[in-house]
Amino acid sequence: MKFSANLGFLWADRPLPDAIHAAKAAGFDAVECHWPYDTPASDVKAALAATGLSMLGLNTRRGDVVGGENGLAALSGRETEAQDTITQAIKYADTIDAGAIHVMCGFAKGADAHATFVSNLRFACGTTNRTILIEPLNRHDAPGYFLQTTDQARAIIAEVNKPNLKLMFDCYHVGRTEGDLITRLADLAPIIGHIQFASVPDRGAPDHGEVDYSHVFEALADWPMPLGAEYKPGGDTDATLGWLTRFRS
Repeated sequence: MKFSANLGFLWADRPLPDAIHAAKAAGFDAVECHWPYDTPASDVKAALAATGLSMLGLNTRRGDVVGGENGLAALSGRETEAQDTITQAIKYADTIDAGAIHVMCGFAKGADAHATFVSNLRFACGTTNRTILIEPLNRHDAPGYFLQTTDQARAIIAEVNKPNLKLMFDCYHVGRTEGDLITRLADLAPIIGHIQFASVPDRGAPDHGEVDYSHVFEALADWPMPLGAEYKPGGDTDATLGWLTRFRS
C-alpha cells in the first residue's frame, strides 16, 4: 500500500518545498497539494527532484476566498475567470509534472450551473492530456457546493465524455454524505482517478472514527496509485503518523 501526503493540510505550517522534504522523511511515496501558486513552480520542481517524489495533483484557484468563493467552474457568467484558473493550473502542473488537476466548481445550483460546469470541464479536458478531476464535497462542510454526490459526478463524467475526466473519491466526503465506502469504491472504480481519506466525522488521522480504514485499505490493496492522506492533523503532523507505519505494513 502506497500513500501520498496532501500538503494542503500536512506540514501546512512550512513552505511547500520544505513540506515536500518532510513528506519524504516521513516515508510517504508521493505528495499532492491544494493551491501552490504563491510558491514559484521552479522551487517545487527542485524539491520534487531532490526527494524523488511525484506531485499527484493540485487544485484550481477558488476565486474570491475572502468573499466566500470555493471554485468558479459552475458559476454562470464567470466562464472567462474559470477558464483562466484552469489554464493557470495546467501551466503549473506542466512545470512540475503534476499528474492531475482538480477543477473546483464552487457554490451554485440549477441547470445553468450544470451547463457551465460541463462546458468548463470540456475546455479543461481539451486543453491538456493530464487527468482532470472533479470531487463531490459533503453538504456539512460545504453547504451549497454544486457537486455533492458521486452519482452526480458520475452523470457529469458520462455527459462530458472525455477520457481524461475522472472522479476524485474522497472517503471523508463520501463517508459523511453517502457511506458504504467499500461498495461505492468498487462500483465507481472505472471512473476514479484519485482516492483520498481522513477520519469520519472529524477529518483527523485515519486511526479513529466511524470508518475502519483497515478494511477500506484491504479492499484497495490492488489500487495502483498512492492513496491521498488529506486529513487535518490538529497540531504537529509528525505526531499523527502512527497510522502510516501500521497500514504500510
